[in-house]
Amino acid sequence: MNEERAIRPAPFPAPSHWIDGRAVRGAGPLADVLNPADESVVATFHEGTADDVDLAVDAALAAFPGWAATPVEHRAAVMRRLAEGLDAHREELAATVTLEMGAPIAFSRQAQVGFPVASVLAAVTAAEEFAWTSQVGNSLVVREPIGVVGAITPWNFPLQQLVTKVVPAMLAGNTVVLKPSEISPLSARMFAGIAAEAGLPDGVFNVVQGTGPVVGEALARHPKVDMVSFTGSTRAGRAVSVAAAGTVKRVALELGGKAAHIVLPEADLDAAVTRGLAFAWANAGQACGAYVRMLVPRDLQDTVVEKLRAAAGEYVVGDPCDEATRIGPLASETQRRRVDDYIRRGVADGATLVVGGPGRPEGRPTGAYVRPTIFSDVDPASVIAQEEIFGPVLVVIPYADDDEAVEVANGTIYGLTGAVTGDEEHALAIARRLRVGQVDVNGGPHNFQAPFGGYKQSGNGREMGRAGLEEFLETKAITR
Repeated sequence: MNEERAIRPAPFPAPSHWIDGRAVRGAGPLADVLNPADESVVATFHEGTADDVDLAVDAALAAFPGWAATPVEHRAAVMRRLAEGLDAHREELAATVTLEMGAPIAFSRQAQVGFPVASVLAAVTAAEEFAWTSQVGNSLVVREPIGVVGAITPWNFPLQQLVTKVVPAMLAGNTVVLKPSEISPLSARMFAGIAAEAGLPDGVFNVVQGTGPVVGEALARHPKVDMVSFTGSTRAGRAVSVAAAGTVKRVALELGGKAAHIVLPEADLDAAVTRGLAFAWANAGQACGAYVRMLVPRDLQDTVVEKLRAAAGEYVVGDPCDEATRIGPLASETQRRRVDDYIRRGVADGATLVVGGPGRPEGRPTGAYVRPTIFSDVDPASVIAQEEIFGPVLVVIPYADDDEAVEVANGTIYGLTGAVTGDEEHALAIARRLRVGQVDVNGGPHNFQAPFGGYKQSGNGREMGRAGLEEFLETKAITR
């Protein structure tokens, strides 16, 4: 921690662990939470230790019998009050997320907080409609909670990823220990306080702040943790799987992506470009489901590129606290360097630079800013077309026919999301051929009840809706 940096006043409570219904300061080393827009310190917190994980797991284990025995309708009522609380604190939560990871304030308000509220309500509906018991011949099949769930969440959507794991787990009757990202830990502490106000019993939800190698590792290995749900990079997901293997606990992984947006020959190109760029650059491209590869018919590439060039001019890069800003800083200086290196690699490998390029945007000499970038004539086997960049970088890849488009779209280690724009029947036929967990056809509205998760090295299991609830349940057959 840099002791000379001034700490900016902010709307969140003092960051801390949250164990057994109360704030716990912890005794680990101090760490800074930095505002990526100007590198100022917005908070400090004590990193967690394995001992802190033990305390949180013991609290969750003690609370499990009572919470598991609580009727589903009562658990659902608590979660509805939680959704109301999140909505009531929308402005404070949005400001906090903007400060801790740099999302533009308008996007934080609409997506970083609005999506979690909708996700909670969708999970409640799924729980209320779920068949908790069924009869199969002479056997009664019962769905029961797993036990103590360890949840490990990333920095890019800190509140949404928390809600997507924690709320279905608790609705299923489990208790939870959460490790949020050390880059964006503040909204998790706010969530804990709002959950307590909603009537969540002590010990049902616990937070241990800290790093992956210490707190994440301790959670994944812990013999009293029955399941780990992780969202993050594919590399880190492999490490979680290895750590969890010793106790044969269930592991759910939502990992990286390299989504292809296939623009079909008959598509409305203006709509395809507008929607495609929005999904590529939302949250400064820091989304595992971002549509970062635009596949276009070879003879339409020049037309599409010119439309993209014009559309890119509408994206204002600036202070994330400014309502007019559409692209803020990346979440950290480390991430800025990583993305800038990829942009330089694209130039070196011969892709055509359409807009952007290496270096900082004009007028942004400090902060974790990169230049929003578009490449065309991109080789589908190149580094920038294969690896997850996690920044505002769109690559345009030309194709000859449907078969080549599908081959290119499926030609990475990832399989999380995809998109197709064109005649509906044609687009649906292409969507069925994509090896991904979720496909957007012609900009269909987001469905919070639909399952979300990936094929291949994008992970396993599903989140959201009924499928997300089932991830946190065991199945018991009682035969008579």
